[in-house]
Amino acid sequence: MKKRLACLSLIFAMAATQILPVSAARKDDVQAQKSETQNKLSEAEARANSLEEQKGAIMGQISSSEQELVDVLSQIDILAGEITDKEAEIEKTKEDLVQAEQERDEQYEAMKKRIQYMYENGGSDAWAQILLESDSIASMLSKVENTEKMYAYDRAELKEMKEAVQEVKDLETKLENEKSELETAKEEQEGMKGALQTKIDDLKANATDYEAQIANVKAQAEQYKNLIAQQTAELEQIQAQEEAARKEQEKQQQAQQNNNNSSNNNSNSNKPSNNNSSNTNNNKPSSNKPSNGGGNSKPESQKPSSKPETEKPSTPSYNGSTGAAVVAYAKQFIGNPYVYGGNSLTNGIDCSGFTQQIYGHFGYSLPRTSGAQASSGVRIDYSQHRAGDLIVYPGHVAILTGDGGIVHASNSAPYPKGGIKYTANALYRDYIAVRRIVQ
Repeated sequence: MKKRLACLSLIFAMAATQILPVSAARKDDVQAQKSETQNKLSEAEARANSLEEQKGAIMGQISSSEQELVDVLSQIDILAGEITDKEAEIEKTKEDLVQAEQERDEQYEAMKKRIQYMYENGGSDAWAQILLESDSIASMLSKVENTEKMYAYDRAELKEMKEAVQEVKDLETKLENEKSELETAKEEQEGMKGALQTKIDDLKANATDYEAQIANVKAQAEQYKNLIAQQTAELEQIQAQEEAARKEQEKQQQAQQNNNNSSNNNSNSNKPSNNNSSNTNNNKPSSNKPSNGGGNSKPESQKPSSKPETEKPSTPSYNGSTGAAVVAYAKQFIGNPYVYGGNSLTNGIDCSGFTQQIYGHFGYSLPRTSGAQASSGVRIDYSQHRAGDLIVYPGHVAILTGDGGIVHASNSAPYPKGGIKYTANALYRDYIAVRRIVQ
């Protein structure tokens, strides 16, 4: 009976011994799979964070572009109002021109009638008639003087009427040119509006695409989390099985040892034993002493790295450039054509491209659009302006020449009405800002 029990104990012990290596192998496999899944989860979360950052950057660009669009729409409204006002001035000038021409014609007709009357009543002998009809020299001189005064009056009046008509015509031409510049500026802003709207639409489409990518990555991350939970549960189950097998093995070993002790006690019950140490295994647990060799070694203290010197921003050399030099350089291109969106100072350029390249020649970097250039340099009052300062109008930009005028790329009309030209009155329209670029 005892031998049978011993055999059964041995069988159970061997079975438990076999369970432990199998469980250990499966545990290693699951642990490796879990580590791989955790790596994939970390990559998915990092990818999601990266996509979130990229989406945030795009949303920032959308916000900035929408603000630009609002500014452009505002400038379009301002320009539209100025064009309407300019058209009203032109209509008023046309009415004034009709009135001036009518007055000139009336004056001319009156003069012709007076001349006709004198010739009809005196003809070529008018002066002789005056002499014969005068009863005294004083009377004759008075008649001659009155006649000369009448001629002089007619000539002066006719000259004045002609000058008035010419002034009105010049004013009408000036207003037409200013209207053309306003319309060109409005066209530029309309172009910017379209470009910004396209940009915003593209950015929003990209943002939507990022949202879809983020959703997919987060779904993958959730799957990885679920898989990690399953792998963790399986590891816990394997751990529990190992623990149960280990306990069973210890239990069977203890039973086997007890059985052996019982057999030895029975076989030696009639013999006195003076030495118990020969039949008993006294396994004293060895005390684990802490190792002093190197256990207390401390990592070398990191020496504070020397503080890097702060790099000063490099300042471009402007070769002693002055505002007058900027104006002189800009005037070299007067007469060259205006082309919306162009970038050639000789073959065609628009207003903001003109100022960008003129200042760029001297090492100053300006944005490409007139609206953005309104924030360049340092704001000053118009009363403090000097040659080389920048003046920004709604939808337009120019370089102040220091004599009350501007040099600028005006509009697509042929020079001198359009193109790169000099305009004597910088305040021919309302401006947004005056900026000092050359300090």
